[in-house]
Amino acid sequence: MKGKRKDLGQANCGIARALQVIGDWWSLLIVREAFGGKQRFSEFQKSLGLAKNILSSRLKKLVENGIFVIEPDPDSALSHLYVLTPKGEQLHIILIALWQWGEEHCFEPGELDIAMVDKPSGQPLAKLRLLAQDGRALGSRDFRLTRAGA
Repeated sequence: MKGKRKDLGQANCGIARALQVIGDWWSLLIVREAFGGKQRFSEFQKSLGLAKNILSSRLKKLVENGIFVIEPDPDSALSHLYVLTPKGEQLHIILIALWQWGEEHCFEPGELDIAMVDKPSGQPLAKLRLLAQDGRALGSRDFRLTRAGA
């Protein structure tokens, strides 16, 4: 029997609070589809194959957390559009980081037959890098948490 998820909304950790908003896979896949141009409930449902009740609850949570806003659908008085907010648009970096990690670690050589590319040039994206304030590339052990202002 599944227990209720712990509420991370008050955690003193940016990762925990972010996961409270976008931490389940369906939410990130919905955002991925929005970056691909989908805005209508039916478009999300068709592309993801997600049960309507689950899609509805995830979209509601994403709206409540300011990832999407609901706007009138100019093509139909009976429906509306889910439009990414600036806060939602900033998730592009998370999606690219997940894509690049998955591309490297979740496929056999030659198995992945699509690539994430730069729209204007059609060239594959450069590997994301974490940089220090002075521009140095940081590795996986080159950072730490500290109190703000310390």
